[in-house]
Amino acid sequence: MKTFIKKSVKIHLSVLLLLFTVNISAAPIPKAPNPDVKSYILIDYDSGMVIAEKNSDLILPPASITKIMTSYIIFTELKNQTLDRKDDVLVSKKAWKTGGSKMFIEVGKKVKVSDLLHGIITSSGNDASVAMAEHISGDEETFSIYMNQMAENLGMTNTSYANSTGLPNDDLYTTAEDISILARSLIMKFPKDYKLYSQKEYVYNDIKQYSRNKLLYLDDSVDGMKTGFTKKAGYCLVSSALRGKRRLISVVMGAKSPEHRTNASKSLLEYGFRFFETHKIYTQNKVVTEGKVFGGSQPSVKLTVLEDAYISIPRRQIKNIKYKYVIDKNLTAPIVKGEVIGYAVIQLEGESLTTIKLHSMEDISEGSFYRKTLDSILRSF
Repeated sequence: MKTFIKKSVKIHLSVLLLLFTVNISAAPIPKAPNPDVKSYILIDYDSGMVIAEKNSDLILPPASITKIMTSYIIFTELKNQTLDRKDDVLVSKKAWKTGGSKMFIEVGKKVKVSDLLHGIITSSGNDASVAMAEHISGDEETFSIYMNQMAENLGMTNTSYANSTGLPNDDLYTTAEDISILARSLIMKFPKDYKLYSQKEYVYNDIKQYSRNKLLYLDDSVDGMKTGFTKKAGYCLVSSALRGKRRLISVVMGAKSPEHRTNASKSLLEYGFRFFETHKIYTQNKVVTEGKVFGGSQPSVKLTVLEDAYISIPRRQIKNIKYKYVIDKNLTAPIVKGEVIGYAVIQLEGESLTTIKLHSMEDISEGSFYRKTLDSILRSF
């Protein structure tokens, strides 16, 4: 459902922005920031809805934000208990020789998984990334296959991975939209592990290294995620901030300098928090509505959502939200619990914001011969 929400909202929010910037009575909001970057996207964590974007489906090299997927796979292995933080990882010559940013691990030495995770996330160590890729999959090429399989599972349709580091490769590319999907999923599935992204510094082998995410120092609400830079990619930054119970995620790609990516990310987050709000509209396993059932052991079926549903809208507009239910008018028993029975269409100012699947809360068996005969007659009218 959340993936569906994300895909359906990108167009509609742009229409809403036009409505609210020209209609004084509708509590106008300014247009989204337009930073000088190649691509950006700003999404709400709970709803998955796109608040603002520019060229978010433009295919670009990701540089070191590639390491978000590297970490995602490590977290997955830890969760599946096929990897332990105390495991020793033998550093290969290839890992040790890998260029770019380093954690400064030494060839032939053993390093704990926990240390390498800090090296990947805080120090952006290419050497640490290769060491972990080899430890998990045998070699970096096989690890890249794992990365691409994970990307496909997450619905990152415009992404290809070719290494664990983000070093330039023609087969390494992504989009701001895809990275926002990855970042949201990481925070959602691995909330405890995500806290590593808030660390501002880390010491290994008597060398103190600092996070390149300057927003961690400028805004206390920012608690991650990852920077990236190559000449081809420009300066990139994935950021997330939590204010109260609300979290936003921004992805900036192709900025001209570290300052540009920091300022762009900061302005996007401020815009989202100031001018938009997020509301829970449905609660998991609570009755949303009912649908009439023909030929069943009971005349109607209760409908629900399988997970909490949220919407992100311009501020102070929740009172103007309209709910439209689209339910099959010829529902016929038997009905299986969890079956998709219909949809809730959420509207604002006459525009559809999103469509949410409605599921049966219960099994409905076939009714008696009399019940089925009567319903058959009623259905004909």
